[in-house]
Amino acid sequence: QVQLVESVGGLVQPGGSLRLPCAASGGTCSLYVMGWYRQAPGKARELVANIASGGSSNYEDSVKGRFTISRGNAKNTVYLQMNSLKPEDTAVYYCHAVGWDTRVYWGRGTQVTVSS
Repeated sequence: QVQLVESVGGLVQPGGSLRLPCAASGGTCSLYVMGWYRQAPGKARELVANIASGGSSNYEDSVKGRFTISRGNAKNTVYLQMNSLKPEDTAVYYCHAVGWDTRVYWGRGTQVTVSS
């Protein structure tokens, strides 16, 4: 059973940066896609970015050019580098993974707050 463990988010000033790592354990060789979703208060959960095992990635339009997603060499860790953060990036961020068997896994979520 795959478990996803996110790092603690935090409070960042507008324009600041934050890096979110997420590590997978248990059956990690079976992960096809890893990524991050977020959910702001009163809004639906949305995809922020994901990256496939081959390296192809997708980004939500509002984060293009500001966020970068990458996977570790062992393919069991995913990183979300967030630059030029805006107050509208405030949300609970969830690590997400999909196995080759199409099973979906979620982390517990970590709060990211962008505020002065």
